[in-house]
Amino acid sequence: MNREMRRLQKKEEERAKRRRQEAPRQRRRERTPPHQFFREVRQELKKVAWPTRQETTTFTVVVLIVTVVVTGITFGLDLGFKQMILRVLENV
Repeated sequence: MNREMRRLQKKEEERAKRRRQEAPRQRRRERTPPHQFFREVRQELKKVAWPTRQETTTFTVVVLIVTVVVTGITFGLDLGFKQMILRVLENV
């Protein structure tokens, strides 16, 4: 290892040591009072783009239809594999 690499390694070790010493100070944070927390939550919720009733109904119907279709496909595959396995075992 040449001198330049040793210097870089020494600097990095010093930085790491400083970071370890500074870390405990960063952990000590003041707690937010409850009234301020709820005020900030209300402010953030005002920024949310809430879906309309029609959009919510449409999304719900789509989710239900997709759930029924995926359940049917899973049931069909399960039934098919079961029949295949039973036929293979009957022939053995």
